[in-house]
Amino acid sequence: MASKTIVITGGSDGVGAAAARRLAADGHHVVVVGRSQEKTAAVAKDTGGEFLLADFADLNQVRNLASELLQRYPRIDVLANNAGAIFGKERQVTGDGHEMTFQVNYLAPFLLTRLLTDRLLESRGTVINTSSIANRLFARVDLDDLESEKNYNPRRAYGNSKLEQILFTEEFDRRYRSHGATSTAFHPGNVASGFSGVRGSAMHALYQTRLGKLFLTSPEKGARTLVFLAEGTPGEDYPTGKYFERCKVARPNRQARDGALALGLWNRSVAMLES
Repeated sequence: MASKTIVITGGSDGVGAAAARRLAADGHHVVVVGRSQEKTAAVAKDTGGEFLLADFADLNQVRNLASELLQRYPRIDVLANNAGAIFGKERQVTGDGHEMTFQVNYLAPFLLTRLLTDRLLESRGTVINTSSIANRLFARVDLDDLESEKNYNPRRAYGNSKLEQILFTEEFDRRYRSHGATSTAFHPGNVASGFSGVRGSAMHALYQTRLGKLFLTSPEKGARTLVFLAEGTPGEDYPTGKYFERCKVARPNRQARDGALALGLWNRSVAMLES
């Protein structure tokens, strides 16, 4: 297997950290991105790779991250947009003026990918977006309310962001597949990790209590699909532009099949970032 340069955001814990360790053990050059210097550095030490810091609640940090990646790595074979979170009952707005869930889970990864697209094209690289089954359970994307201003609900905001990642996956793949860059999305399962660690957040009872953790899978199992997609050859080992569960193509929300919605989301996202 040829060694790849693989960038993993949200790589300091959970699925991201488990995938980083597995991919490094398989001989790949892994770049770990996280918020916590201590935790991110520890994973990078385990993998023998480098680490970079960025908080996706601040879009300037995302821009700086992209600039640093472009300076350091002449080739990026895989960009794994794995960073994400679910937030509390009260709607929060970032310093950039966006609803927190929308920005951290969707808009910031969209921005990072856009800034790295030329490098991904040069590398014939692939983008892997960590989505969630919440895209089917809770989501209904409304292009006129992407910021959840009308009726905020934390689970719906989270589900929408994960469906938006799938729509972004499909539109990116449609635009760039013929030019050499591809994309996929996947659901890792309900993973026992630091996810939703803030008390009072919408899924704290599931992810952070002893009873809830009985129903969760390990980060190592959750990382299997990410590793499969990262190590495989897009278009040969698996179809691109699709949503995966357990290393197989799965059925997302019905809205994911709406090409006009995917295009509309892309265009609105670009406009938000350029305004």
